[in-house]
This record gives sequence, C-alpha cells and structure tokens, in this order.
Amino acid sequence: MSSNSSGKRLEGFFTGKGFYIVLFLCAAVIGVSAWMLAAGNETMENELGAVGESSLNRVETIIIPPAQDETTQVINLDPPEVTIEAAEEAPQAVEVFEESVIEVAAPEPEYIWPVSGEIERGHDASRLMYDVTMRDWRTHEGIDILAPLGSTVTATRGGTVTSVENDDLYGTVVTVEHDDGSQAMYANLAELPAVNVNERIEQGYIIGAVGDTALCEVAQGTHLHFALSVNGESIDPLSVLGA
Repeated sequence: MSSNSSGKRLEGFFTGKGFYIVLFLCAAVIGVSAWMLAAGNETMENELGAVGESSLNRVETIIIPPAQDETTQVINLDPPEVTIEAAEEAPQAVEVFEESVIEVAAPEPEYIWPVSGEIERGHDASRLMYDVTMRDWRTHEGIDILAPLGSTVTATRGGTVTSVENDDLYGTVVTVEHDDGSQAMYANLAELPAVNVNERIEQGYIIGAVGDTALCEVAQGTHLHFALSVNGESIDPLSVLGA
C-alpha cells in the first residue's frame, strides 16, 4: 500500500508543478554548459592569436651556401719570389723629361751705332773746345766717329727723312726725325746719300757712306759726324748709344 501511494504521489508531482521545475533545471544546465563552452572557445582563440603574432614577429635568417660546382677550380696566386740578384739585374726605368726651351726674341735696342769706330771728338754743347780745323774754340754738338772712307752708315733708329742737303760747313747732311720727335743728323757723308726726303726708313737702313765733305772738320781723320737732339736741345749721343 505504501509503495503504491508513493508512486502515485511522484506521478502527481511530475504531472503537476514538478514538470515545470524539472524543465527549468534542464534549461539552466543547458545554458551553463553553453556559456562555459563559449568562454572556453574565446580563451583558446586569444591564446592562438598571441602565439600567431609572436611567430609572425620572429624572422629567421637562413643562409644556404651555394652548391660547389665540381668544375670550379681554386687557383692560389702566390706572389713570385724575387731574389736579390734578380732585383739587382732588373733594369730600372728612368723617365727623361726634355725641357722645352721657348726662345724669346730680345727686344731691339732703341738706338744702334750708325757706324763702328772710335770716338775722335766727343760731345760738349756747353764748354768751348779747340777746333784743329778752324783753329779756334767752339762747342761741339755731336760726336766724331772714326771710320774708313766709304764705310756704310746706317740709321740709328727708324723714322722719316726730313732733309738731305749739302751744308757749307758739314758737307752732305741727312736728318731723320724719329717717331717720338727726336732727330738724328748724319754729316760728313759722301756726296750721294742713299735716301730721299720724306722717305720712311727703319732702324739699320743704309743712309749713305762716310765721306770727306765737311770743310769744318777736314783736318781730322775720316769720320762720321753724328748728332742727336730732343725737343730742339742737343744731347750726347753716347747717353743713348751706350759703350
């Protein structure tokens, strides 16, 4: 009787409110299980992500040596041995530098001697000198250069022939004016000079020859009477001709 009554009560419990209580407990168990499963999956994904990032950040360098070709030959280049005797016998190269010489033409002198010879009578335009021909005392505005009769007389400097004349005292006289205005006088020349008035001549040009036409100096040896003037003033030709 008691077992039957217990079974009836249990059956009544499940038939009534007990059914809903059991249903609620089953749903709770299912929810808790689902929550635990989801939490476990999220934790596993985080761990796998961390592992993946760390593996991506680590870069490994792998050096693969090249495969050695069987046909490749290794050649050892050892420096040649040089003995002392070979070093002494070996010719040494000597570089020879040829010096290039640039020839520069020397500038022409401003004045040259019109004729070669010794000075018989010098220049003195301020002091009286005894004249053996005129037998008196007078100045001498020029120099007398001893030279054989007929010796060539050349232009001491380039310029223009301004006069060719036969002077009563100095005989055949040629006057040349230079580019700077200075003048040169060649006197006691032979009667026929080699230049004409207004002729342009260069330094060294033949003017004439030594003569004996200067009556005021006929008592002297044969010579060229040569005089220079600057701005109309007589100067000593030796000051520009030099020794």
